[in-house]
Amino acid sequence: SPRSFQPSGASEEALRCEIKELKRKDLALDQEIAQLLSEGYSLEELDKHISLLHEYNEIKDVGQMLLGKLAVIRGVTTKQLYPEYDLELSD
Repeated sequence: SPRSFQPSGASEEALRCEIKELKRKDLALDQEIAQLLSEGYSLEELDKHISLLHEYNEIKDVGQMLLGKLAVIRGVTTKQLYPEYDLELSD
């Protein structure tokens, strides 16, 4: 008969630490949101900004993927393609 999963003490402790860290991050984000709201930003504006950041990151990921494929085809590194497309290494 299948046994139910019994996490070891070490993995239970790791989960507790992860939960504690996530709660800390949640509190920090709540404080950051409160700070932005106190500076006059609206929730709608923040939601729009977050949405645009997600879209930007998705587009950037696709661009990185395409640069990677082009680099493989050309037999060069992605880094070597940056100057050709006027990209900064920090982009």
